[in-house]
Amino acid sequence: MAEVSRRSLMQLAATLAASRSVQAATVAAAEQSTAGKAREPSAPPAVTHALARWAIGSSPDDLPANVRKEATRTLLNYLGVAVGGSHHETVDIAVSALSPFSGPPQATLLGRRERFDVMNAAFVNGVSSHVFDYDDTHLKTIIHPGGPVISALLALAEYHPVDGKQFLSALALGVETALRIGNAVYPDHYDRGWHITGTAGPFGAAVAAGKVLGLDEQRMVWALGLAASQPVGLRESFGSMNKSFNPGRAASNGVFAALLAAKGFTSSEGMIEAKRGWAYTISTKQDWREVTEGLGQRWEVALNTYKPFACGIVLHPSIDAAIQLRAEHRLTPAQIAAVELRVNPLVLELTGKKTPQKGLEGKFSVYHAVAVALVEGAAGEKQFSDRAVRDPVVVALRERVTPTVDPAVKPEQVDMTVSLKDGKRLTKHIEKAIGSVDVPMTDQALESKFADLAEGVLPSAQTRTLIDLCWNVEKLAAAGALARAAALGAVGPR
Repeated sequence: MAEVSRRSLMQLAATLAASRSVQAATVAAAEQSTAGKAREPSAPPAVTHALARWAIGSSPDDLPANVRKEATRTLLNYLGVAVGGSHHETVDIAVSALSPFSGPPQATLLGRRERFDVMNAAFVNGVSSHVFDYDDTHLKTIIHPGGPVISALLALAEYHPVDGKQFLSALALGVETALRIGNAVYPDHYDRGWHITGTAGPFGAAVAAGKVLGLDEQRMVWALGLAASQPVGLRESFGSMNKSFNPGRAASNGVFAALLAAKGFTSSEGMIEAKRGWAYTISTKQDWREVTEGLGQRWEVALNTYKPFACGIVLHPSIDAAIQLRAEHRLTPAQIAAVELRVNPLVLELTGKKTPQKGLEGKFSVYHAVAVALVEGAAGEKQFSDRAVRDPVVVALRERVTPTVDPAVKPEQVDMTVSLKDGKRLTKHIEKAIGSVDVPMTDQALESKFADLAEGVLPSAQTRTLIDLCWNVEKLAAAGALARAAALGAVGPR
């Protein structure tokens, strides 16, 4: 009996211990669950609906004068770079690959004789607009909004007529949408490796196309949702043809989203902001105030900038400094012993290619950019050609370029020291590079850039006509005339 009692007591103790362990585990699990829930994001505002409601409720008369002006400058810059890039090898390959499969000839391929269906035309023109890396730039996010938005809008405008005022309004709304969504996730999203022009661009293209198609709020929500399902572009592609694929696909994806939504193809109601939606899936940062605050009063499109140099935007301060020092001291490569730069960390992160072999790679090489600017006193497309990156004089000088990163240096700044063989040291500090918000390109400079890019593609008289059409876009009865006037062989708007 004593043995039975001892056995019973031991069993009872074991049962109590097990019970306490289960209770402790349950409490711990509950606490962990509660803590996990506390860490989950609070319910975000209905961002997708807010954007859709704002977009469909906006009219051309709602745009402030400065926004209309910057939207027009964005259009001018876009057409120049798209026409200029229209016969690049990258574009030729895309046209050759798509020609057998392209649908009816609904839209112009800018700077070319071919016409494609709307979606493929949007893609090809988007590629053309970015292949020189000479397009517009929103400096806060490094988004190039013109390529996705205007490529979509211009192709659709030939198929679905829209007047110039509505066209420019749709352009501004599309660009604003892409930039605000980009603001909400930058820089975390970009740091993860996404090419933000390709991921935010489809939203802008969808809104612009949706405005032309006359979508109501529900269908615009669907269009934004379908755009959210089509992010494209990785930073690993930089320096290759793949990079210009990204804004091209962003343009066609946006058109696709709007066309589907117009016919009633549905999407989730909160694809941008939902827990398993776009922003939480591809970024660790979600700042919804960037999207909704001041919508319709504060305009990001007014902060759009235009590149004076045909390469990555973070290189511009260094190029600016090099060109100025060359001009001020009449420098020749033979005089230069060494070039030292103090730059923002982004410069080496994005443009650290030491030995570019092709022009596209040169656009992402601080070594080449500085060397060629010192040798030739310019940094246009010719300075980022295959010829330029293989020039023995440029190659020799870029081996003497030494950049050092300093987090205290802002992306728009640089400190350059050029040591000469005679012992002299020349210095130049750039606080704000030309082409920045604070030192913008003038209208005349944009026209000159356009003319330089179009040279060899369009006759000078046609180029002048196209520039004039851009400045007077709001007076056009049919905005599709812009695209047709940019076709190879065109004599003016038809």
